[in-house]
Amino acid sequence: MMFAKPEGPRSAWDKSFFPVVFSRWCFAIAEVELKKLFRDPMELFSRAVQPVLWLVVFGQVFSRVRGIPIGNLSYLDYMAPGILAQSVLFSAIFYGIAVIWERDLGIIHKLLVSPANRGALVFGKAVAAGFRGLVQAVIIYLIALSLHISICWEPLAVIGVFFGIIIGSAIFSSFSLIIACLVKTRERFMGIGQVLTMPLFFASNAIYPLELMPGWLQVIARINPLTYLVDALRGLMIQGGQHIHRLSVDFGVMALIFLLLVAIAAKLYPSLVQ
Repeated sequence: MMFAKPEGPRSAWDKSFFPVVFSRWCFAIAEVELKKLFRDPMELFSRAVQPVLWLVVFGQVFSRVRGIPIGNLSYLDYMAPGILAQSVLFSAIFYGIAVIWERDLGIIHKLLVSPANRGALVFGKAVAAGFRGLVQAVIIYLIALSLHISICWEPLAVIGVFFGIIIGSAIFSSFSLIIACLVKTRERFMGIGQVLTMPLFFASNAIYPLELMPGWLQVIARINPLTYLVDALRGLMIQGGQHIHRLSVDFGVMALIFLLLVAIAAKLYPSLVQ
């Protein structure tokens, strides 16, 4: 039912309407993933605890430090987009463990023998991860309101933030899927995921400007997709927030990284069952 074959010759349909069929496959996978989320929504709220602690505790302490060059912004204003990006990262980077569970339950085998394109299987999971990221964004916005952070409420800015969250979640969930395909066991995956999260977070501009970093770390930060996500969010989410790069650069880099990761993940996906 999920991958119902349209009427008419399959080859002709695929050749003429592949984008439509690809979209149907993607949304079918996303629908299945979102049903899991709706059955157990406590996972999202439990993940909201960490950003609350970062903003309320860490942010309040570092707002008293005057040596951080953040312009006219308060440190809480500066930090809020970084914590939103951190929430996206921490939620999406462990997304791949669910794929390992699906393999153990035999679900991956069924997906691989379906007519769905391998890229659609990965893309659909990325769409579902983007929805998870949007829920996290709503929670962070509510926290920001309670802390009197200077949020920009212009409709285009809010839409831009949500789009950034979707593509950021998609990037890190696809990266997580690649890790799952390579390590293939839950224990190894959890170990690698825990090792990667904090370096990705601290090697970005989430909680301090790039110019405070040593030169070698700045090089790493400039190839870290989280840096571009934070940069876009800071310029869109906060009143008076400034970009390091233009929005077209931030979103363009993230889009290219996402497409590259989807291509790699689609190539590796069948290896889960080997």
